[in-house]
Amino acid sequence: MFFEFSVKDFIDILLVALLLYYTYRLMKASGSIKVFTGILVFILIWLLVTHVLEMRLLGSIFDTLMNVGVIALIVIFQDEIRRFLLTLGSQRRISALAHFFRGSKKENLRHADIMPVVMACLNMAKQKVGALIVIEHNIPLDEIVRTGDAIDAAINQRLIENIFFKNSPLHDGAMVISKNRIKAAGCILPVSHDLNIPKELGLRHRAAMGISQQSDAYAIIVSEETGAISVAYNGQFHLRLNAKELESLLARED
Repeated sequence: MFFEFSVKDFIDILLVALLLYYTYRLMKASGSIKVFTGILVFILIWLLVTHVLEMRLLGSIFDTLMNVGVIALIVIFQDEIRRFLLTLGSQRRISALAHFFRGSKKENLRHADIMPVVMACLNMAKQKVGALIVIEHNIPLDEIVRTGDAIDAAINQRLIENIFFKNSPLHDGAMVISKNRIKAAGCILPVSHDLNIPKELGLRHRAAMGISQQSDAYAIIVSEETGAISVAYNGQFHLRLNAKELESLLARED
């Protein structure tokens, strides 16, 4: 009897391949690629012993390890699993579908509010004052806001510069802008452990990359060492931006 290969089988294989690919990317970004490889090898051995060689005793041991291992993996990789679900939910088509059912549309940062941010970044860059500004887009950043000090003020250039002044108690954390207002400052961001981030980029850049990987927010970085202005968005860096490039990026509609 010949093996029947239908469209459903093709879709099944394609979905498994996509699942493995995105799991590989997730593990690579978190520095756990060796663990991912080990898990794949273990699964292949389990399939070989249980379904091909049909070794009952060894197969039962592997079955038990698989049942316990799934729970252990959920506990060990809970941060990576959470990041994967956030990444899945932040996809543009899914976000647009969610906004359609909610009957509301998220407003981008207004041009009148973009310019104070751009000018503040330029002044801080000239004086080499380090800064980290996160601008919420579609995914709420309420958890990040709660880690800092609430401000809830209108977007103002002088206020931004004063918050990141070197003697300010809030200058080390991140500022969060949401719904055209400065919601909080001194916030703690998740740090990315992506091995592909250049070594010359510091902790602010890694924190910006971390929040860009877990949400669709814009994260603006002003380097304290070089004065360069960069933006992390959608898991990618836009490095050494000038005023026009920064303004254009923040005004872009996704």
